[in-house]
Amino acid sequence: MSQPIIECVPNFSEGRNTETLEAIANAVRAVDGVTLLGFEPDADYNRSVMTFVGSPTAVAEAAFAACSVASKLIDMTTHKGEHPRMGAIDVVPFVPVSNVTMEECVLVAKSFGARLADELSIPVYLYEHAASSPSRANLAAIRKGEYEGLAQKLEDPEWKPDYGTPAFHPRSGATVTGARKFLIAYNVNLDTPDQKIAHAIALRVRESGQVKRDEAGKPIKDENGKSIKIPGTLKSVKAMGVHLDRHNIAQVSMNLVDFEVTAMHTAYEEVRKQAAEHHVAVTGSELVGLAPLEAFRLAGRHYAAEPSLTDEQLVDQTVRNLGLDQLDPFDPKKKIIEYMI
Repeated sequence: MSQPIIECVPNFSEGRNTETLEAIANAVRAVDGVTLLGFEPDADYNRSVMTFVGSPTAVAEAAFAACSVASKLIDMTTHKGEHPRMGAIDVVPFVPVSNVTMEECVLVAKSFGARLADELSIPVYLYEHAASSPSRANLAAIRKGEYEGLAQKLEDPEWKPDYGTPAFHPRSGATVTGARKFLIAYNVNLDTPDQKIAHAIALRVRESGQVKRDEAGKPIKDENGKSIKIPGTLKSVKAMGVHLDRHNIAQVSMNLVDFEVTAMHTAYEEVRKQAAEHHVAVTGSELVGLAPLEAFRLAGRHYAAEPSLTDEQLVDQTVRNLGLDQLDPFDPKKKIIEYMI
C-alpha cells in the first residue's frame, strides 16, 4: 500500500519581512519526509500561506517546527493587514491527500494543537471536522473580533480555548487548527479600485449572505427579533471585498470550502454577473497557494469547446478563461498539487 500523505496549509500573519518568512520556510525544509510545495507572501494582506505535504508524522513535526519559529519572530502587537486574523500563527489546517482518512487528520490536528498550547503557551481552538462543538466549526465564527478583540473573548467562558489556558498573549494571540477538505483560496479581480463594490459583491455571493435591511438601512427582524438574512448565491463559499494597493484594484477574495460544490469557474462567472450590476467588469483572477488538478479539470471542461482534452489542455483552458495570469505569471507546475509532489 502507498504511503499515507496529508497536506498542511498554515497561514502566518506576516507577508513583508523576507528574513522572517525564510526562517519559517527553512524550519519546514529541515524536516525529513516533507516536501514544501509553496510559500506565498502577500504584502497587501501582510499574510503568508504555506503548503507542504508528507506522512502524517512528518507533516505534524514540520508544522510545529514552523510555528515555533513564527511565534518567536512575529509580533502581533505591531501587525497590520487586510486579512482577518487572530494570531501570529493564524490557522493550521490538515488535509487528507491520499491513503488517509479525515478522521486520521483530526487526530493529527488535535495532537498538534495540544503540543502548541503546551510547549508554546498559545491558546488553540479546533475547527471544521475537528471542532469540539458545532458553534466552533466555522473559522469565521472563531475569528470574530479578530486579534483586537481576543483578550475580551478569552474572558468569556463560552470561548475557552480547546487547548491551553484562556490567557491573552499579546505577542502571539491565538491559533486555530483542524482538519478539512481542500480549500481553494481564490480571488476575482475587478476593474475598479473601489473596495465597497467588491464588498457588496462578496456579501451577495458568500453562502452566509447578508442581513436584509429596510429603506433606512436598518436590519429587518423576524417575530423572534432575529435579523432576517438574504442567502448568498454560492454554496460552500466565504468571501470579502479587499483593495490591492500593489495593483490599485479591488478584489472579491473567496475561500472555496468545497470546490466540488462550487468550482472556480462557477465562482468566477457569478462574480462577473454580480459585478455587471454595479457596472464593473471582471478582469481576471488569482489563485493563492495551490489547488488540486481536479479543480482545473472541472473549469477546463466548462470552457472547452471539445469534449475530450488532455489534462494539460484543460489546465490551459482554465488559466486563459479565468485570467489566472493577469497579476503574475501562472506556472501550473508550481500551482497544482499533483504536479508538485
